[in-house]
Amino acid sequence: MFKGIGASSGIAIGKAFVLEKEILNIQRNTIENLENEKGKLQKALALSKQQVEAIQNKSDEEQKNILNAHLMILEDPELISNVEEKITSEKLNVEAALEDVLNMLASIFESMEDEYMKERAADIRDVGERLMMNLFGKEMLNLAELEEAVIIVAHDITPSDTAQMDKEKVIGFITDIGGRTSHSAIMARSMEIPAIVGLGSITENVKTGDFLIFDGSEGIVMVNPNQSMIAEYEARKEKEMAEKKELRKLVNSDTISRDGRRVELGANIGNPKDAKKSNENGAEGIGLYRTEFLYMDRTSLPTEEEQFQAYKEVLEIMGERPVVIRTLDIGGDKELPYMNLPREMNPFLGYRAIRICLEEKDIFKTQLRALLRASIYGNLKIMYPMISSLEEIRQANEVLEEVKRDLEKDNIGYSSHIEVGIMIEIPAAAIISDMLAKEVDFFSIGTNDLIQYTTAVDRMNEKISYLYNPFNPAVLRLINMVIKNGHEAGIWVGMCGEVAGDPRLIPILLGMGLDEFSMSAGSILPARKQIQGLSYEEMKEIADKVLEMATADTIEKFITQYV
Repeated sequence: MFKGIGASSGIAIGKAFVLEKEILNIQRNTIENLENEKGKLQKALALSKQQVEAIQNKSDEEQKNILNAHLMILEDPELISNVEEKITSEKLNVEAALEDVLNMLASIFESMEDEYMKERAADIRDVGERLMMNLFGKEMLNLAELEEAVIIVAHDITPSDTAQMDKEKVIGFITDIGGRTSHSAIMARSMEIPAIVGLGSITENVKTGDFLIFDGSEGIVMVNPNQSMIAEYEARKEKEMAEKKELRKLVNSDTISRDGRRVELGANIGNPKDAKKSNENGAEGIGLYRTEFLYMDRTSLPTEEEQFQAYKEVLEIMGERPVVIRTLDIGGDKELPYMNLPREMNPFLGYRAIRICLEEKDIFKTQLRALLRASIYGNLKIMYPMISSLEEIRQANEVLEEVKRDLEKDNIGYSSHIEVGIMIEIPAAAIISDMLAKEVDFFSIGTNDLIQYTTAVDRMNEKISYLYNPFNPAVLRLINMVIKNGHEAGIWVGMCGEVAGDPRLIPILLGMGLDEFSMSAGSILPARKQIQGLSYEEMKEIADKVLEMATADTIEKFITQYV
């Protein structure tokens, strides 16, 4: 039995197919004919684009979006110029120059905290592998050509691999490396394929043809199990399928506790296609639309019209349901090369999010104009990120009012019923939330950063990552304070961090009086079922008890035992 990180829930039972990729021997040579090396690069780029476009033509919408990012990388002038510059300045062969540049770019993204940005590193490495194979004249493995249903066993699963997967043929996959936020894990959840990552050396312990059973929730893999074990897991899989079928019945139901407390379950999205998926999973709104992804994978700022079309599409998809759109949140772990933001010793505490928007007002105004123009197509709510003071809210609102006046002068319409709120993700904002609540229409608690800032823990640092704990009493007390202060001021309070979809914490948050929970689309129906089975009054008592507890361990054990 092997233990890894459960990345995508579900039980997989079947034969193993070990994905073995050719290891290329990249040598470093001094070259005299530099133009010849640059010519090889251009040929490899052109061939790679043809291959990606061919895969894209056979892909669904989800997979096409992955491959669009690959085409952007292949056309990225910065990547191409960096490789050509290395060839010229170091008289280096194209293979070695490309390897250096790809490693440099990928390592930048891998060091970032945001899961979407980590995904970009996987894209870069994947495109790099394709380019390198083409430079060597080798063929890439095609998972679309599998002849029978198998469980893929690999060191890692690349975006290209997932884009070619046939769900009828790939019944699950397990990998040596990766975490819950790695590209392979995100895609597995998106495709609803069971997956386990971070198994260490599973590729060394499994061979093609071995019979496997694994549970994507528990992270457990069994190799060549006995017949009784197979029978047990087949029964569990049947039960799981029946439960999923039952969950689908909740798509159009309201989220109301046993004793009548109604809350809203929203989805966190990064683009319009995510909004469609959230609809399919019964979302009652969009609790967080991360607009920064409109600004990434490109060489210049998005225009007002580009932004308007993206916002309009999401608002139209959601109809009358609320759509909370967060204004630009870059900096920290999200860099935009074309903006030339300063390098900082501590970017998470530096020049980012609302701080950039209030300094670069032209960028902010362009986004606000696009948002206001789109507002007539749905139920828009605007949210400012990274707020730490009252002054920032007032300054942002002044810019918003200025943009409204400009639109009125141009006879451009916008909705008169737009709520404006803020993310509470900095302890300073939580502590003065009673004062901030008087200036806004809603709060949305961003637990990912709130936990990090409250506990002074860099969760990317493996030595101290165990301290990054949502059960920390200080974190829970801050959350409770924000909800209480928001309600006393007559505004609603939501949550858009990972904690909102955590089944261990949902009971506590319900008891604290949280009004809106925003999470990944796949978590919505399980959360709805859980809340429908809880009593709000009982959870209030549970929350009160939890707030008196002194350690994270005590709280977690209490919740596990009593809820």
